[in-house]
Amino acid sequence: MDISSILQGGYAHPLSRSWQSRRQLTKSMLMYPIFITDDPDAEVEIASLPGQKRWGVNRLEQFIAPLVAKGLTSVILFGVPLTCEKDERGTPADDEAGPVILAIKKLRSLFPSLYIACDVCLCEYTDHGHCGLLNSDGTINNAPSVDRIAQVAVNYAKAGAHCVAPSDMMDGRIKGIKQGLINAGLGNKCTLMSYSAKFASSLYGPFRDAAGSAPSFGDRKCYQLPPSAKGLARRAIQRDAAEGADIIMVKPALPYLDIIADAAQLTPDHPLACYQVSGEYAMVVAGARAGVYDLRTMAFESVDSMIRAG
Repeated sequence: MDISSILQGGYAHPLSRSWQSRRQLTKSMLMYPIFITDDPDAEVEIASLPGQKRWGVNRLEQFIAPLVAKGLTSVILFGVPLTCEKDERGTPADDEAGPVILAIKKLRSLFPSLYIACDVCLCEYTDHGHCGLLNSDGTINNAPSVDRIAQVAVNYAKAGAHCVAPSDMMDGRIKGIKQGLINAGLGNKCTLMSYSAKFASSLYGPFRDAAGSAPSFGDRKCYQLPPSAKGLARRAIQRDAAEGADIIMVKPALPYLDIIADAAQLTPDHPLACYQVSGEYAMVVAGARAGVYDLRTMAFESVDSMIRAG
């Protein structure tokens, strides 16, 4: 056997195996999604997301404190309004008495070192369930949608969010939000994480169940990216970086590892996030429950693949 054929000596020991990775997974790389409802005392199981719940603001301390003690450093908040009056503009999204802004303030006071990101979208708060404002024919009205999304993002930042993360996929919303943050004196205080390459995936079902955000008609294929659209994803990544995004995200993660690799190549100077979405999580858990693999082992393997991709 040729000398150049021998590779196994390089990963014969657990430590030397770890050295074969370009990057190692650390706790600080993980961000926990939390569903915040407008019932302050809620603790409601989400059937399609095993082990996950909708939480009321008054229950956050009992939920988050053990995770922080284990090393959790960041969370991302999703509002789940169940009792508010929704409208065509998503007015409840940035209500000061709404679940997200109340949760920001509560978490900032309880856990001063916890990094708080907020998903920014209108779908949970509009009466039609779409991510922006609509024209009379039911299509997206992009310009006012960007204005409203930027307004919500700025109000989350004013409430104390360390990071705002628009997931709506409106054209030009990164520039609109960045300018809004600058105008509010928050451009150098709040991180802007863009869902740059967010695909119209079949893997969002459990999330829509959790957040009550399914559209009342049609779908989101005219603003979320087509699953096969590699070129569009690359263009969206470059656009959002140019418009002022501080972090670039690819969503979902496992079916789009090639896009994660593209994002790492296209924006090498930006931190790169990848969202293991609700359907991915549900599949990993379901496989473990069916005895296909060990849950912990597969959870790490799936995340390591994202790190390997970029």
